[in-house]
Amino acid sequence: MFTKYGYHTIGVVTIISFLLITLSFFIHNLPGKISVIFIAAAILLLTLNFFRDPERTTPDKKNIIVSPADGKVLFVKKIQDDKFVNGEAYQISVFMSPLDVHVNRIPISGKVELLNYYEGKNVAAFEDKSSLLNERMEIGITSPQGKIFFTQVAGFVARRIVNKLKAGDEVKAGERFGMIKFGSRSDIIVSSSWTPMVKKDEHVTAGETILFELTSR
Repeated sequence: MFTKYGYHTIGVVTIISFLLITLSFFIHNLPGKISVIFIAAAILLLTLNFFRDPERTTPDKKNIIVSPADGKVLFVKKIQDDKFVNGEAYQISVFMSPLDVHVNRIPISGKVELLNYYEGKNVAAFEDKSSLLNERMEIGITSPQGKIFFTQVAGFVARRIVNKLKAGDEVKAGERFGMIKFGSRSDIIVSSSWTPMVKKDEHVTAGETILFELTSR
């Protein structure tokens, strides 16, 4: 299954690959012919791999926040948030390599209260400063369990953030809402009343891995 957010790119790459393979028929040098065919096939396979969109099963459990992105946990730390959570908070950052699934999913059921888009640079997404310098979309959701603030941050390779949310939308945990094309990062910020359930360097799965639990309720 492939994400609808990649249909245009897949179509363009398929045409380019077809043209390259057609061109190879006019190359009489065998090594050159094989090289062109290999490059065309590799480009197409890498594109299809990037835009894959497997089904996910979100845990049927209350008082949890699931990961909005596939990838490796860069860090888990305490911060002071003044954008949406407003107060002492935990931040978990997830780095998505080009080999990870890049479709993003809603981390908790609730109402979209905040959407801010910022143009920016393309610092490598694993750099901490990328959260402030890079192109990004900020999202705030109010749920019965409280507020959650998370981001889509474009990386060094990424050049387009896809986000279909609108302010006022009622959303459900695990739903697809967008993606970041070709390498990226997501920061998730919640109040300190939540308990982090993952550690640095763990690999998490969008819509399935539990990042936080609210154990006090």
